[in-house]
Amino acid sequence: MFVVVGATGNTGSAVAETLLRKKQPVRIVVRSADKGAVWKTKGAEVVVASLDDVAAVATAFEGATGIYLMIPPNYGARAWLSDQQARTDRATEAIKKSGVSHVVFLSSIGGQLPDGTGPIRAVHYAEGKVRASVQHFTILRPPYFMENWAPVIGAAKAQGVLPTFIAPSAKIPMISTKDIGRVGAEQLLAGGKGHRIVEMAGPEEYSPDDVAAALGQILGKTVTAQQAPLSAVVPTFKSFGLSDEAARLFEEMYTAISRNAIEYEHPSSLVRGHVAITEALRAMV
Repeated sequence: MFVVVGATGNTGSAVAETLLRKKQPVRIVVRSADKGAVWKTKGAEVVVASLDDVAAVATAFEGATGIYLMIPPNYGARAWLSDQQARTDRATEAIKKSGVSHVVFLSSIGGQLPDGTGPIRAVHYAEGKVRASVQHFTILRPPYFMENWAPVIGAAKAQGVLPTFIAPSAKIPMISTKDIGRVGAEQLLAGGKGHRIVEMAGPEEYSPDDVAAALGQILGKTVTAQQAPLSAVVPTFKSFGLSDEAARLFEEMYTAISRNAIEYEHPSSLVRGHVAITEALRAMV
């Protein structure tokens, strides 16, 4: 039996769907019963437990062959990094109590870097914390999610503009969360093999210009990538409800991206996904 944390999100749902399609027993950990209802209809076992409750989460983890773990962020937290680290500490304690030997953890490109990467700093902390507490640890390090473009598709439809904080011509690795989930499920099925790092990318690299062109084809209109200054990151993200600290961490991340400072640790051994940007955008549209 495999446990999936974060099944209400993009990557966790893709992990769970992949495992269920392969006729594997799956246990979903959710914060409330209503969030798990759809998974019951799909044949998964559902356990209601909050990551704030170590005992409940440990019970949910017990008996698992492997766990897919992502630490859900609360971007409204005033001290965001400290809050995320505390969530990681509680999840790690639950893993220890459960006795599960294999964890597949959702990290990020640049997860090996200790600072200067914005919110990625939280998964750097988690990589070290969980690694020390489990026998078999598989780290997934995907790049920029293709689904990150979803919030600005409305602007492309209405105004023909694709807002971005990335230079329009800069090609960066992007990946669909469906590919992340598929690879995560495959790693769970493969079983633990000590400590492993799986760095990931999409089938090719894309620029915001490429994304705009693909979106334009889907919408049947001209779409142009429009870069906003990095000084706009904090007010923009605070308008989305993020705390000041969380918004400033995103400013740090986009600054690092602009300087090509967020890199793979092992670029020669990337696992490539299958979903192209046009396919991912079509699903979002």
